[in-house]
Amino acid sequence: MTEISTISVARRERLTPSPWDGIALCLVAGTLALIIYGAQQMGAPLASAAKAHISLSPSALPGYALRTTLRMFAALAASLLFTFTYATAAAKSQRAGAVLIPILDVLQSVPVLGFLSFTVTGFMAIFPGSVAGAECAAIFAIFTAQAWNMAFSFYQSLRTVPEDLDEASRAFRLSAWQRFWRLEVPFAMPALVWNMMMSMSGSWFFIVASEAISVGNTTITLPGIGSYVALAIERRDLMAVLYAVMAMLVVIVAYDQLLFRPLVAWAQKFRFEQTMGQPTPGVWLLRVLNRARLVQLALMPVQKGFVVVAHAPLTLGRWRWRRSPAQKRWLSFLWGVLWWAVWVVLGVYGLHALYIELAGRIEISEVLEAFRLGLLTLTRVVVLVALASLVWVPIGVWIGLRPAIAMRLQLVAQILAAFPANLLFPVAVVGILHFHLSPNIWLSPLMILGTQWYILFNVIAGASAFPSDLRDAAANFRVGGRHWWFKVMLPGIFPYFITGGLTASGGSWNASIVAELVIWGNTRLEAQGLGSYIAKATVAGDYPRIILGVMVMAVFVTLFNRLFWRPLHSYAERRLRMI
Repeated sequence: MTEISTISVARRERLTPSPWDGIALCLVAGTLALIIYGAQQMGAPLASAAKAHISLSPSALPGYALRTTLRMFAALAASLLFTFTYATAAAKSQRAGAVLIPILDVLQSVPVLGFLSFTVTGFMAIFPGSVAGAECAAIFAIFTAQAWNMAFSFYQSLRTVPEDLDEASRAFRLSAWQRFWRLEVPFAMPALVWNMMMSMSGSWFFIVASEAISVGNTTITLPGIGSYVALAIERRDLMAVLYAVMAMLVVIVAYDQLLFRPLVAWAQKFRFEQTMGQPTPGVWLLRVLNRARLVQLALMPVQKGFVVVAHAPLTLGRWRWRRSPAQKRWLSFLWGVLWWAVWVVLGVYGLHALYIELAGRIEISEVLEAFRLGLLTLTRVVVLVALASLVWVPIGVWIGLRPAIAMRLQLVAQILAAFPANLLFPVAVVGILHFHLSPNIWLSPLMILGTQWYILFNVIAGASAFPSDLRDAAANFRVGGRHWWFKVMLPGIFPYFITGGLTASGGSWNASIVAELVIWGNTRLEAQGLGSYIAKATVAGDYPRIILGVMVMAVFVTLFNRLFWRPLHSYAERRLRMI
């Protein structure tokens, strides 16, 4: 009887609300209310997207911040779905990876303005007369600023899963679906979480272009912090710019505390360790949720549902059509022929459409000029990425090896990464004009301001995931100084650095659209390069030259990735993976 009464008391305690339930309920209810309100605003008539409705009053900023945040999280959800499907297909299939990875190189090289030039009309046609079309175009533009580095990070993690863990999963006869959710996703989670943070911060860099859309004669301005900043820059209102920065900081602090800080702490348990790891720093939101009894009961069905999904194909993988080796070779040959035939047909069709679009409108001399401008931008990208690597790799290692410090500096890093270069236009314009500097040189730092953080975040993720037993072994053998860097730490974080460097270089190409053509009021500064070429063509609505600029940029990025980054990535897979 005593045991029964004890169990009954324990059940009553679990069902009795606690003060922590009230806090959790307020957080959940407030978040849902804001999401519902913002979603209702996104379904308004298209007339509400007119520029006249954007106010520079500080009282309008909370609503604008909510709209911008909802767009960014919608894009983040789409980016996660893209990452889990696209990157997995590229990593699992050698045939698919041979095509999908070059396509990803091309996609990350296409600037946000290049996507907007061709997607705005399509989305507006899908949602005629509604602001939903413009909202989808803005979300898609933000998606293009978030998805690529997450996909590259997940791809790199899948390709470097330790072989002993993979062999253990196969020894336990886990299906491919189970290995994905129980081994590969957990192994990739620390790096993926940091790249999600980088994606959110990096999308602030292009939020102005995403919300203040101007393509040819089409001008659509959506309520948000980006459109607020665009109007403030147009009117040269420095106080409004300051208000926008303050609103942006509040938003970053909010989603850092409510989402990313708990995610980083949760992802620490997935580190690859063979000894006892370092303690995970406490997070106030996780403490609240753990002490909220009703929340725990409400989350139990979700947790059980995820377990069921992760274990669902337990027996499906055993029922397979048994094929002879000759049949397998024949089916593989047919599948390969079909696969390449599809891509050849798509390639021929694309080249034909490109020829029809450009024939008679673009001279050979202009094509050569575009390649010359591309070389100038390439030089800036290489120099800036090299300088950023020298600065941020040591700093990222120092932060990543200290979890407590990483949790404290996590918010600072997000704020610095999120600071849009657009807000530095006044400083750049005034400084260049006052000191009579060359825009070709001094506008270049604006390209790296929003992209150097890819290197920092990925290096922090690599150092955070570095096994403690390897650090202890290096300490026991008294490995220090440059030997510690070149024999222990740099090899350990090298795959993560490759991901950061590759996405930083692609992001710098994107940033060149904004950085090589700076407008502050009536003052216009231009640096020679492919970015300014595309920016001018976009403003003029010159689609043939937009296509030419985007294609030339894709050629440069793809060749650079294939000749430089891909060999380094292959080397990291062969020689520098945890085994």
